[in-house]
Amino acid sequence: MTSREPFARLVEAHQQAVRAFLRRLCGDTAEADDLAQEVFIAAWTGLDSFRSGADFRLWLYGIAYRKFLAGRRAAGRRRKRETLVAGTAETAATPDAEARLDLQKALMALSESQRAAVALCLAAGVSHGDAAVLLALPLGTVKAHVARGRATLLSMLGERP
Repeated sequence: MTSREPFARLVEAHQQAVRAFLRRLCGDTAEADDLAQEVFIAAWTGLDSFRSGADFRLWLYGIAYRKFLAGRRAAGRRRKRETLVAGTAETAATPDAEARLDLQKALMALSESQRAAVALCLAAGVSHGDAAVLLALPLGTVKAHVARGRATLLSMLGERP
């Protein structure tokens, strides 16, 4: 058995969870799938940085979140360049206050850090403490992001908290 085979089993065991986490962050299935591939490539090349005894899925979520943030920064720089070249400013879309939003649209209305905390803690079942470590945020901030994010989502979806 080569060293690739055990890693392939780990990918198989965790790829759906990583992809689901990234879909919640990105709001775009294709982008999430592309990022998930990058996550597993980074995991393979950085396998020696994995601490023995640590939770492998949490380690992958950390890589996924960092890849997501890097992609957002790159997209922001690209949009800025395109805007400067075109000489036009982007206009923000205004959500229809009357329309009932689906969950993904509601998630996308949250800030990136709030969306990440909600996606990790509520959707992926990661503890607040582990999420705080992964997101490099204080525990209280993660708890606040989850509570406020949940309340915002319920409000946007027409539910009472």
